[in-house]
Amino acid sequence: MIKANTNPWNWIPTLYFAQGLPYVMVMTVSVIMYKNLDISNGEIAFYTSWLYLPWVIKPIWSPLVDIIGSKRRWVVMMQLLLGASLACVALTIPMDSFFQYSLAFLWLMAFSSATHDIAADGLYLIALNSGQQSFFVGIRSTFYRISMIAGQGLLVVLAGYFEETMPSIQMAWSTVFGVVSALFFGFFIYHQLFLPKAEEPVTVKKTGRQVLAEFFETFRLFFTKPDLLMTIAFLMTYRLGESQLVKLSSPFLLDDVTVGGLGLSTQEVGVMYGTFGVLALTIGGIVGGVLASRNGLKHWIWWMMLAINLPNLVYVYLSFFQPESYVLITTAVVVEQFGYGFGFTGYMLYMLYVSQGNYSTAHYAIATGFMALGMMLPGMVSGWVQELVGYKYFFIWVMIATIPSFVITRFLKIDKDFGKK
Repeated sequence: MIKANTNPWNWIPTLYFAQGLPYVMVMTVSVIMYKNLDISNGEIAFYTSWLYLPWVIKPIWSPLVDIIGSKRRWVVMMQLLLGASLACVALTIPMDSFFQYSLAFLWLMAFSSATHDIAADGLYLIALNSGQQSFFVGIRSTFYRISMIAGQGLLVVLAGYFEETMPSIQMAWSTVFGVVSALFFGFFIYHQLFLPKAEEPVTVKKTGRQVLAEFFETFRLFFTKPDLLMTIAFLMTYRLGESQLVKLSSPFLLDDVTVGGLGLSTQEVGVMYGTFGVLALTIGGIVGGVLASRNGLKHWIWWMMLAINLPNLVYVYLSFFQPESYVLITTAVVVEQFGYGFGFTGYMLYMLYVSQGNYSTAHYAIATGFMALGMMLPGMVSGWVQELVGYKYFFIWVMIATIPSFVITRFLKIDKDFGKK
């Protein structure tokens, strides 16, 4: 019998806010920071793409979180480590070699965040009964989205304000990371008090040999699934265009018009992505989920693949015409983000589809590893491609890179009833 000694409202909102914020800081906020600190697009895309690696290899060490210690202890220790690594980033930004040092601590953040994801989701499963899990699934998703707004929006806007009012850009970004560091030390203290002390389910004791055998069995079963090569090809190519676009969209918006950008301020980009963009992304995801539940994934997967790829054309338009209207630029970003939210629903559902059967949780983690790898590898070269051909032809290249997903989706095999209510 699982017992929890605290009201879920006391910890689920803060836990999932704390889960989403480090990911946004590592993957999005760092790109804007490095751009404003005059790091080249090639270096930004290559090195920040490496930060996906902990999420790529997360399935390898996720069983350790189950075997060693409690989920509660993993959560609070990772939040302490996140607070410390954020503080270290803040301290290194004013240094001469800030790029190398800050990247090292951002990688530590990424590793801690990926581990925090495993432990937080595990705690959610063991501390709540099935009815509570269903009730709070929307709450956890909402506060994860709020963390995206806080990271991509509020923190970027705050950094832009500090850039204008503080003596240097370095001090501005150092202050932002210091603020978030203090927030995570606060999460560490708060969750020490309010996270449930949930008992782990009682299971039969296993020897080290049995645990190791079961660990390898989960991988064997995944890699012997039918149509495995097609599955991996789909996971690796569905976001091939978007994986490159996401690394250069903010630099494009921030770059001066003389070098092909749109010349927006940091605050303008923060408001655009962190409010209107996240809202459009959320609505797109909700619409995608509702429609998939009515007709099934097989019916909608083609349309979702179109939705995640075709709206990238707005960046082709923006790069060729370089409009000055903030409303027009924001509208274009909203269209792209809505399409991404709608299309990404299909991707998530397909990962659930291929993870069915024994060890579904572990197999879903493996699928998300391929998802992260599909973001990391193309993202690494995207900045160099942009520097070679310029923004106009880079965004054309992004559209060309979507072609493999069109071909592979055409031959995908999905049960016609999967995803229906």
